[in-house]
Amino acid sequence: MHLGIDIGAKKGHQNYTNKKLNVSVPQYFNMNNRNSSFQQICSKKVQVKMTSECVGGEKASLTAASKLRIHSGEKPFKCDVCSKCFTRKNYLQSHMRIHSGEKPFKCDVCSKCFFQKSNLKKHMSIHTGERPFKCDVCSKCFIQKNDLKQHMRIHTGEKPFKCDVCSKCFIQKNDLKKHMRIHTGEKPFKCDVCSKCFIQKNNLKKHMRIHSGERQFKCDVCSKCFIQKQHLQSHMRIHAGEKPFKCDVCSKCFSQKNDLKKHMRIHTGEKPFKCDVCSKCFIQKQHLQSHMRIHAGEKPFKCDVCSKCFKMTFKCSV
Repeated sequence: MHLGIDIGAKKGHQNYTNKKLNVSVPQYFNMNNRNSSFQQICSKKVQVKMTSECVGGEKASLTAASKLRIHSGEKPFKCDVCSKCFTRKNYLQSHMRIHSGEKPFKCDVCSKCFFQKSNLKKHMSIHTGERPFKCDVCSKCFIQKNDLKQHMRIHTGEKPFKCDVCSKCFIQKNDLKKHMRIHTGEKPFKCDVCSKCFIQKNNLKKHMRIHSGERQFKCDVCSKCFIQKQHLQSHMRIHAGEKPFKCDVCSKCFSQKNDLKKHMRIHTGEKPFKCDVCSKCFIQKQHLQSHMRIHAGEKPFKCDVCSKCFKMTFKCSV
């Protein structure tokens, strides 16, 4: 009879870690069938996991030691580069790949490489199309469990990440991180063409279409094209005759929110656009631009009939 035993720690000079030993049990233990319970144990393979690690000069299981560090907050494994500390050595080893740039886990499909095996496993779901995590409310499926967890906050209304400056709350931690740049003034995403900087990467991506001339959002009615999707959506209200933005003072309605904002300056008397030459102020930016032609002597609008030039557009009476 044999017992399959995983030995984690053994007193003395020898130290076995996760080694499975087949131990022969003498036949006389079964004599006269005196202990049927013991016979049942001996008839199976018994596994005892005792991964050893030294804690306080004594041998203890790795699980127990790791749990102890969670409660004590101890992080004995320190990165020599950035001084970040970890509870386990393998966590430090994985972290070091960030500094070394090592990405040992490669996708067989697209050859993309990853720091951690778990990240490769998640990535493979993109190729397989597998989305095992399903929302019980709206049936939307996700590749990762964490994505489903974050999605559920939309239904519950939970916003656990709060801004310490303005108390605004967010569903995702990353959204809070982006928001904090408003307060810090940080704009890490820079345009290579005009050096304009942006808070979010997506805003830079949209901005680049100005330089590339790309207008991928096309109106099905008049074929006018737009850089951003929201610009197309605003434009579609013109065709639909929809004017959802109403002035609280005079009840005038507008198709775009920005038009209402400009209109409100008539009631408030605000004139934020000031001429640097004569200090005259204007409600709208384009009014200032037209005014500046007076100082510059610029007359860009030419009459097709008499060739006379003007600072502003109007119908020629000739």
